[in-house]
Amino acid sequence: MNKKVKGLIMLSVVVVLMFVGTIMVTAKTVGIIQYVEHAALDAARDGFIDALADSGYLSGENLEIDYQNAQGDAANLSTISDRFIGKKVDLVLAIATPAAQSIAGKTVDIPILGTAITDYEAARLVDSNEIPGANLTGTTDMNPIRDQIELLLDLVPDARRIGVLYTSSEDNSVVQAAIAKEVILDLGLEYAEVTISNSNEVQQATQSIVRRVDAIYIPTDNIFASAMPIVHGVTSQSKTVVVPGEAGMVMAGGVASLAINYYDLGYQTGLMAVKVFEGADPATMPIEGAKGFDYIINGDIAEEIGVEIPAHLLEYIVE
Repeated sequence: MNKKVKGLIMLSVVVVLMFVGTIMVTAKTVGIIQYVEHAALDAARDGFIDALADSGYLSGENLEIDYQNAQGDAANLSTISDRFIGKKVDLVLAIATPAAQSIAGKTVDIPILGTAITDYEAARLVDSNEIPGANLTGTTDMNPIRDQIELLLDLVPDARRIGVLYTSSEDNSVVQAAIAKEVILDLGLEYAEVTISNSNEVQQATQSIVRRVDAIYIPTDNIFASAMPIVHGVTSQSKTVVVPGEAGMVMAGGVASLAINYYDLGYQTGLMAVKVFEGADPATMPIEGAKGFDYIINGDIAEEIGVEIPAHLLEYIVE
């Protein structure tokens, strides 16, 4: 056999191996169940998909992504979960606590990754954050709550009573509100709260609390994140500073935050998905936290309500 023929055979083998490798990668289907649509959750989804793409899993080419949004409805969450189980997807991305709780209650076989979830243990999704113990793991969006409250005091140094708004039915919000209360009282301030159960109560809750407090803190709460323009409609009239838990909420009606980058958090979750595709077991993959937090200040709203931004925060103003 001459060298030319040998070379052609070797080239053919390489091409076949590359083709087989591509086929193996194409066998992945990911179901994405998102609780509700707002900037933070959308960014997390985008980051997840980009991480898969950067790792060689391309939607529409060698990866099928079935994205479903529940629009904040529990019945929709259940229907979507059943859809993914019936479809036998290879992995589910659950965005936000209610989404993860819905799918986790229906399957122990399909690997599930969560993101934009504050406390997996409190939500009864895992045995522990260090060793999840079943088919679900992911990333947490737990905020630097003490730092966020201290930021609020940088903006309103004379504040004596801090109000907290949150949704009582969202486990993630309940956990954050409890931490915020502890921090506020530890700082020698007075604490007040008003809770809601649905989006129809946002305006009334905000109107109720602005009359009793000097400033407002809102954790990463899905209903409030979707309703920040309503919050702003009230607080702009009362000239009340609002420090919410994440950047999208700041730009939709808050003043400032020290916040998670949800795109980066989703990207981090996507890299975890790649590990699962490669054989990693979610039961032994620890819950991962965000790698960092960024200041963000809504310059337009700060000016609108007459807030003076301290010199050390001026570089973080976004117009």
